[in-house]
Amino acid sequence: MAALLWVLAAVLVVSGVFALVRGQILWGIVLIVVGLLVGPGGVSVFT
Repeated sequence: MAALLWVLAAVLVVSGVFALVRGQILWGIVLIVVGLLVGPGGVSVFT
């Protein structure tokens, strides 16, 4: 389960960075914050 959370968090953060590069500032910030919250290193919403 932890590996799945890491992958999900990484995908969200990378998607957020790409959104920032494309100029979608708010969407990029939301994706990065959600990715950090979901990841096992952050405050996981699944525990």
